[in-house]
Amino acid sequence: MIVVVDSGGANLVSLLSWVSRLGVDACVSTCSRKIKNASHVILPGVGSAGKIMERLCALRLKELLQSLTQPVLGICVGMQVLFECSEEGGTPCLGLMAGMIKKLPEKTGLILPHMGWNTLQITEASGLMAGVQPNAYVYFVHSFFAPVSKYTRAVAYHGLPFSAAVQSSNFYGVQFHPERSGAAGLQILKNFIEL
Repeated sequence: MIVVVDSGGANLVSLLSWVSRLGVDACVSTCSRKIKNASHVILPGVGSAGKIMERLCALRLKELLQSLTQPVLGICVGMQVLFECSEEGGTPCLGLMAGMIKKLPEKTGLILPHMGWNTLQITEASGLMAGVQPNAYVYFVHSFFAPVSKYTRAVAYHGLPFSAAVQSSNFYGVQFHPERSGAAGLQILKNFIEL
């Protein structure tokens, strides 16, 4: 059973619809027992790192998420909270990957938030990115980013290169929305389920 953590504000119906297309059982939950016993955990996020961390702490899920050994996928802000902290309100996050989430630069001609289709450049082999075509288009909606680091498995560019996909041990993250990213997104969700 895959558990999608109800982190508040995320488009859970769309995500569950995509997961169900792969023929696997999934549910939305904040129940510690269900999350701990899940085969895979998805941590979606829309909005701000501060709001998501506030909710996870209020539900007493922070320590549980940090202790998980099964595959965990953070999506959008769910990926951002895998890091130590965010410039967005100086928010302390889960600390599963070293580094700070930063605000995309405001440059002439650069539209924020970064919203729409952009290409992925896979930089390091990862089971999550297997079978994804070079320069595949995926869908982004964000104003904050994870800098390129040792955790980076794919990059995208919006004023500067940033981490589009990351991994540390059993923790994976994608800055884009796989459930809105067509065939590439479906391949990535399929890969995650098969980890």
